[in-house]
Amino acid sequence: MFKRPILGSIPLSIIVSVYILLLLNRTFWAKTFGIMAGQNLAIAAFAVGITFAFIALFVSFSVKYLMKPLLIVFIWTAASSAWFMDQFGVIIDDDMIRNAAETNTAEASHLITAGFILHMCLYALLPSLLIAWVKIRHRNFFSKVVRNLAVIIPSLVIFAVAGLSHAGIYSFARRQNHDWFEMLNPVFPMINAVTYVRKATAEKNIVVKPLGRDAKVADALKASHRKPRVTIVVVGETARASSFQLGGYERPTNPELSKRDIFYFTKATSCGTATAISVPCMFSNLGQNGYAHARALAQENLMDVLVHAGVRTEWLDNNTGSKGVADRIPYSDLFNSKDARFCNGGECWDDILLDRLDGWLKTVSGDAVLVLHQLGSHGPAYYARYPDAFKIFQPDCRSSEFSKCHRDEIINAYDNTIVYTDHVLASIIDKLSAQQDRLSPSMIYMSDHGESLGEKGLFLHGAPWLVAPEQQTHIPFVLWLGAEARQGIESECIDKLEKEPVSQDNLFHTVLGLMHVETKVKDPKLDIYGSCKASNAKS
Repeated sequence: MFKRPILGSIPLSIIVSVYILLLLNRTFWAKTFGIMAGQNLAIAAFAVGITFAFIALFVSFSVKYLMKPLLIVFIWTAASSAWFMDQFGVIIDDDMIRNAAETNTAEASHLITAGFILHMCLYALLPSLLIAWVKIRHRNFFSKVVRNLAVIIPSLVIFAVAGLSHAGIYSFARRQNHDWFEMLNPVFPMINAVTYVRKATAEKNIVVKPLGRDAKVADALKASHRKPRVTIVVVGETARASSFQLGGYERPTNPELSKRDIFYFTKATSCGTATAISVPCMFSNLGQNGYAHARALAQENLMDVLVHAGVRTEWLDNNTGSKGVADRIPYSDLFNSKDARFCNGGECWDDILLDRLDGWLKTVSGDAVLVLHQLGSHGPAYYARYPDAFKIFQPDCRSSEFSKCHRDEIINAYDNTIVYTDHVLASIIDKLSAQQDRLSPSMIYMSDHGESLGEKGLFLHGAPWLVAPEQQTHIPFVLWLGAEARQGIESECIDKLEKEPVSQDNLFHTVLGLMHVETKVKDPKLDIYGSCKASNAKS
């Protein structure tokens, strides 16, 4: 029988701190070497300083009864964060944690792969078992304080000296790379987790304030003498503009929309880089500059304003929820549907939205807005987002572990999701066109955010907006107008706007414009449709 080894609390703390810093911070060190390339002395001093800072931090937690649980938590946090940062280049900030907390089992299952499990066994479970096995020699309280401080204080001095030795270089590197220390494991992931919990707790007590209670349809009195206006708002998922043929992409990813009479805005940007941020933002009137998650939750949104105006509203969701936007309107969660025609393994292809749209259109008898929230191109399991008929670009990556696929295969799979989205949007247009004898329809499509596909070593999305690459913030934006909606519209005006910078800030006001809703909370300058009415376009 093996005799359990005995270690002092300080040596064990040092071993664990060095283990995490060296083996579970690959992304952090790669970033460090990259931004200080050629500054060898600065890199060496930085490495020494960070090492002793970690030692000081971990030794400060060497408290009897708490030490083992805390060290194990640090290791599991660092190991899981390291996997996603190393594999996909993501940053574990509070928005990323919010996105993870609001996901569902099916979506999460694509991230819990065999590679992830093996990684956690090697880098988290095994070290944790060793920590649990070893006996820790603790001294009495006074002696422990003295000995801990004898390590902590010199370590902090070394950290300070190392930092001051090349302070100018470090300061400049930090200013130019705001996400640098966000990659430091497990310090910032844990800080950001606490930040998320604090915010989420505070948000539970939010009281929603009314918005746009003065809203009304401009010609409501004439409603019985005209066709009902119907706008379909399609909220895309993870579609990036740089993969849209309509915007100049060299691949034929929009074979159907290219044949439809649509408007495509080539310079559209998102409010955030994750669904949990972008969706509430795009349906609010706050705009990106005024947006805060709690602030958006504390007031009503576009859907509520439409209700105040007497417009029928509904939300069909094939994703992970409306993020609070549809809390006060009819809502249908299609994601867990058991419809075998479209669904498998707890997820459904977006064809289910087309199927439900047919039934919904039959029930429309007055002005109405329907939101269709796509599953779209959500990664990393791109291959699961489209039927076999849309495997246009091959070979396509058939795994959620990108390390198992060549980058070209990953791009092929992603591009197939765009071709499928193209089909879904074109089908919606065709269904609306077929109803023009009794309805006045329009459709607006806007993705929530984009996606990185290996550019600069990054995959997926969720990077902090200030440092996010263009691929995550440049989004596709499509507008289709039925025959009646086009009447009185200067097409040349919209043609011009197609080439101008627009953003998710425009959605709130443009949908109100499409529905002819008047309210004090509407900004005419952000209403793409209303600003191009003949009377406005010429003024």
